[in-house]
Amino acid sequence: MIDVGRLCVKTAGRDAGLKCVVVDIADSKLVLIDGETRRRKCNIAHLEPLNQVLDIKKGASHDDVRKELEKLGLKARDTKPKEKKERPVSQKRAKAAEVKGKAQAEKSAGEKAKAAPVKKEAKKESKAKKA
Repeated sequence: MIDVGRLCVKTAGRDAGLKCVVVDIADSKLVLIDGETRRRKCNIAHLEPLNQVLDIKKGASHDDVRKELEKLGLKARDTKPKEKKERPVSQKRAKAAEVKGKAQAEKSAGEKAKAAPVKKEAKKESKAKKA
């Protein structure tokens, strides 16, 4: 009964009451749907199949499904890809990273400056003990 291109009505969930088309069959219980609903996997138990079958191929794109639904006078859900944005850094974290970076730079510079005189003093003491 459920095959690729079958027009259905979603009976459960957020998209309940909207028409969809079976685009792909994942396994015995799950199918991929698209149409007035969001394109997603759906349990077959949440679909009410209608007697219409659209002429689409397995794994058809959203545009193909939209064209077939327009022939029936139905409007498919408009989808658009999300814009990629740079991830915002909170001011608190940015300031903490800046302070940490400065502290590490000062620490490493201080260690280098302190390391050389300590070695010289140790050498002087060892020479004084030998003599």
